[in-house]
Amino acid sequence: MAAPIKVMILDGESAAAYHNWPVTTAIMKRELEDAGIFDVTVVSAPRSDSSEIASFDPEFQKYQVVVWNYDAPDWPQPLKDKFEAYMKNGGGLVVVHAADNAFPNWPAWNEMNGLGGWRGRDAPAGPRWFYDNGKLTSDAAPGPAGMHGKRLPFRMTTRAPDHPIMRGLPENWMHMGDELYSRLRGPGHNMAVLATAWSDPANKGSGHDEPMLMALTFGKGRIFHTTLGHDAWALSGVGFMTTFQRGTEWAATGRVTQKVPKNFPAADVVSYRADLAAMDPAIAANGK
Repeated sequence: MAAPIKVMILDGESAAAYHNWPVTTAIMKRELEDAGIFDVTVVSAPRSDSSEIASFDPEFQKYQVVVWNYDAPDWPQPLKDKFEAYMKNGGGLVVVHAADNAFPNWPAWNEMNGLGGWRGRDAPAGPRWFYDNGKLTSDAAPGPAGMHGKRLPFRMTTRAPDHPIMRGLPENWMHMGDELYSRLRGPGHNMAVLATAWSDPANKGSGHDEPMLMALTFGKGRIFHTTLGHDAWALSGVGFMTTFQRGTEWAATGRVTQKVPKNFPAADVVSYRADLAAMDPAIAANGK
């Protein structure tokens, strides 16, 4: 039996109070452990505006992949340099939801993400990227980056069926109610869009098929970027869970050995794990 893949989940800060990172970290840790191939350690960073951040020295090199559930505006340069070196030398990175809002002025971080939103991003951050007539395209016109409407279920469309993360997944599948990010901007270098979702203008959408799942490279490192996963309900979706587990394995090793679960969602029906949603105390207390 192969040795487990060593994973760091990095958390500790979110710019928005409604991103309940202690709960979302716990759910993601459970999902990875349920896959049976990961050894997961949670590392909580001090707030980026605290004096403790100067001495924060995570041992990235001990892990094959870092799952980023962390949204901070900036880091000290030595800490940024350390993480850049980890990635250039073959580290793995998984960027989850609002983590792509972080570090607007860190060029390497924006290149790792491919796309990001909010925190003052505009045309200098790079063009907006979206699918048009079945092809990835971009728009460099100025305007703020990042928008979403109400948290509603939406249909995902697989765009790279032969990528290891997506192999065996259906062409279309429903995701749980979540923030559908649109109008993200970024350099888009070395980026493959794995799946998109239609951003409905009736729900503050862009009217485009927006990138939801992406695979990127940075030096020798691999990155899986999912814009999904706002809260416990979104994280409990079997579609999120499956792509998150597979994306983490790919970022760490370059391959995917996990099978697609039988309860993977259909094109018009969501599928979720109630036990994961109930890890949010508010959901557990209300029984829904």
